[in-house]
Amino acid sequence: MTTMIDARKGGRLTPGRKSGSARTKARAAGILLAPALIVLFAVTVVPIFYGFYLSLTDYNPVERAAPTFHGLDGYIRVLGMPAFWSSIGITLTYALGTLAIAVPGSLALAMLVNGTFRGVKLFRTLLYLPRVVSLVAVSTIWLWIYSRDGLLNYVLDVIGLAPISFLTDENTALVSLIVMRAWKALGGSMIIFLAGLQAMPRDLYEAASIDGCGRWASFRHITLPLLVPITTYVVTVDLIYLAQSFSEIYVLTSGGPLGSTTVVNMLIYKEAFEYFRLGEASSMAFILFALIFALSLFSTRVLSRRGVHA
Repeated sequence: MTTMIDARKGGRLTPGRKSGSARTKARAAGILLAPALIVLFAVTVVPIFYGFYLSLTDYNPVERAAPTFHGLDGYIRVLGMPAFWSSIGITLTYALGTLAIAVPGSLALAMLVNGTFRGVKLFRTLLYLPRVVSLVAVSTIWLWIYSRDGLLNYVLDVIGLAPISFLTDENTALVSLIVMRAWKALGGSMIIFLAGLQAMPRDLYEAASIDGCGRWASFRHITLPLLVPITTYVVTVDLIYLAQSFSEIYVLTSGGPLGSTTVVNMLIYKEAFEYFRLGEASSMAFILFALIFALSLFSTRVLSRRGVHA
């Protein structure tokens, strides 16, 4: 009786025992989350396992036959395809070339807008806008810019230079894609770098100024080392996205000319939806996943190590 009175007066419950209201809230939360979790499981986990199963089979849906299990033979065939290794090289060139422009460029833009001059907010907004525009829409705009009668060739004609076949020449197509993708990536990375710059402790710069350090010395010995975690994040995330590139390449070149822009995802698309070899396409997809995972670990370790020794 005393225990019941103490509990009603606000006495503590036995440790480890939930009250009725807490159990009710937990049950309600589970019921509300269940539909979303079921959908998430259905559209992510199930396709992953089914794709892995297909990678171990020989399956052509046009033949209307059940998948034939053949183990790792599909992976062996894919690894023996010259076209696959060519697409790996093109993917790495595309990703690293884009990063080589986008990361330094976004850092430079972040330093440029890291101030309080008039119109700085509008300037930041304009620089960030390409990030929020659909990649397909951006690719369509650049398709016109790069076309034979587009903006760039018009400018070349005005200054007396010969037109360039940006997307139909195998020597310029990949470079043109890299420039477009780097331009698209500048705004998002700029905002991340800007947040890092604004979080820098000002007393370090004041101490460096007292010691006679100029702007370049302060940037090299203070700004860059402190930005290593942010740079690691930007490089890793952008590398993951770039290694999975497809839509911009499909819109601009469809993998041509002569396969010079056929990245891995483009090759997977052709294997699956043009040649209907779903087993090989699934094997390529999982090899690409392993490659992206390895590249992410490598970039994280290299950049972190440089940050420690900076």
